[in-house]
Amino acid sequence: MKKYKIEKDTVQETLLIPLYGRKLCSERFPTLFTDDSAARLMEKIDYDFSALEKRSDSIVQVFGALEVAMRQSDIAWEVRNYLKEHPRAAVINLGCGLDDTGRACDNGLCRMYNIDLPDVIALRERLLPAGEREQNLALDLRDPKWMDVIDARPSDGAVLFAAGVFYYFTTAQVRRMIVSMAERFPGGRLVFDAAGKTAVKLMLKTWMKQAGIKDVGAYFSVKNTKAELEAWSPRLFVSNKGYMLGYQKLDDPAVRPIHRLLAKIADGPMRLQIVREDFREVPR
Repeated sequence: MKKYKIEKDTVQETLLIPLYGRKLCSERFPTLFTDDSAARLMEKIDYDFSALEKRSDSIVQVFGALEVAMRQSDIAWEVRNYLKEHPRAAVINLGCGLDDTGRACDNGLCRMYNIDLPDVIALRERLLPAGEREQNLALDLRDPKWMDVIDARPSDGAVLFAAGVFYYFTTAQVRRMIVSMAERFPGGRLVFDAAGKTAVKLMLKTWMKQAGIKDVGAYFSVKNTKAELEAWSPRLFVSNKGYMLGYQKLDDPAVRPIHRLLAKIADGPMRLQIVREDFREVPR
């Protein structure tokens, strides 16, 4: 099998860190998380993973993998929860990368859309070509025209989700996107991860340096989640949970005490959370 080569210092390379994290977590904490597709995808990629492998026993690397896995697991829970009442909904993965949460939640009736920039979708088409009832779409989330491509009937519903995506947009951009989604998909649901300002600074440190960004305060972070986000539109009903401990206990015996402490810090002072926004139908 010919492998797909990933070059260093490219956007495609950034997709490999969460992919490796999902594989590592599946191996280390199988009672908490399983993602068989991660290992299969890595076998199709020509890339030197040795640097990541060398750090695979470090506290930071293992906790990072645990973060990635819990985030995906939490978001999948919210998607499945929505599909229980809206089995024919559109399932929309915003900034999809190489994530296959849509397929993991597939009930055999929903329609799946994976949206990302062209170079990412080009890689996805090679490694995760669209299946039945699924489309990979090369579109820019900042342009609301992407919503016109989605076949989301109001009676069927729509559940949208974004994992590790909104941190890279300014607060103003995220607000415009969410308000537009709420207007376009009444009765729908948006699920995404968010964090406090300190955590966002840490996440964006390397990327900001490369991009020459100085005003980190402009980038999306949250403090008083419900109050801040519901103020954006009367269509938004917001709830949130910590994403390390809000959905399940870290009860795998391989989770070390230091990881449990870091999880409490993540959900507490760092404000790492899963945000759920249900889109109300507002009478005209």
